[in-house]
Amino acid sequence: MDKTQKTEVVEELKGVFTDSGSLVVAHYTGLTVAEMGDLRSRMRAAGASFKVAKNRLAVRALQGTAVEAISHLFKGPTGIAYSKDPIAASKVAVAYAKDNAKLVILGGSVGVTTLDAEGVKALASLPSLDELRGKIVGLLLAPATKVAGVIQAPAGQLARVIGAYSKKEAA
Repeated sequence: MDKTQKTEVVEELKGVFTDSGSLVVAHYTGLTVAEMGDLRSRMRAAGASFKVAKNRLAVRALQGTAVEAISHLFKGPTGIAYSKDPIAASKVAVAYAKDNAKLVILGGSVGVTTLDAEGVKALASLPSLDELRGKIVGLLLAPATKVAGVIQAPAGQLARVIGAYSKKEAA
């Protein structure tokens, strides 16, 4: 790799580190090409990506970013899982690590917060952004349906009373 290619890689990684909502750093020693392809396809399906980069270039790209504190994780064969959604990358990485012991989560970051391996696992257990949005919409709609039911109940009771009086007078 010549100097211009290294500069391009560093700039690309710097963009990844600054634009991502979350980063997960993991060792991938022993993963076959097929397993790595499976991991990448799972990441893509969740809206995340997995990238392998040279540690020196990754550390250089981290300099001056908000997540510079995770540079100590880049030792050995490391891969970077990242996504704009703060939870997607960690969910996929932790789920894949449960199925395949060759992927070892080292740590990561969410925004400017640095996480250890346990922090990444805790983050993965949270509901996704779409699930949270669904819960909020459900909570907002529930009172409206209850109010509509309460408002309709007296009208329905009034109609039944009037119907009973009309049947009584008809008889």
